[in-house]
Amino acid sequence: MTNRRPLELTVNGRSRSIEVLAHHTLLDVLREDLGLTGTKECCLVGECGACTVLLDGHSVDSCLVLGVEADGASVTTVEGLAVDGRLSPVQRSFLETGAAQCGFCIPGQLVSAHALLTDAPHPTRAQVEEGLAGNLCRCAGYEQIIEAVLMAADAADADAIADDDLAARSARLRALGDRAATPDAELAPQ
Repeated sequence: MTNRRPLELTVNGRSRSIEVLAHHTLLDVLREDLGLTGTKECCLVGECGACTVLLDGHSVDSCLVLGVEADGASVTTVEGLAVDGRLSPVQRSFLETGAAQCGFCIPGQLVSAHALLTDAPHPTRAQVEEGLAGNLCRCAGYEQIIEAVLMAADAADADAIADDDLAARSARLRALGDRAATPDAELAPQ
């Protein structure tokens, strides 16, 4: 006997109707039932942020949400950040600053950065640190990640970041930013 439940939701702008196991998390539904593997499975207790998605526009750890709780909701994963096959400004800035080191935490970092920039289009460095505090990076690439978010915010008024502008923006942010400043242990514990 299976304990499957109907689930209707919108994922990355596409309506989906599926049956899911009642005990599966939203993370399980995205990865196993829908084949969207950009959202990463790591700690399974909401500590690392690798599984961050947007649920009705709010950043959540998908490992802490039952799939059936997302019935009728809109979910955005890292795969949904690109528009018309073109990387979003935050995705482009992560590439330019070298923020995508090993890449495991990056999907969650990107979704959290997107949510932050939606709520605060021109955040301060402190707001970026706080906005990404729930996302851990084992490579300790926090400086590049912060630079990437600030670069994307700087480009927010443009529809897209031009390739030739990326290097200039990155150099300007490095010159202005305090490279010795990293999130403290309360904001981003190691």
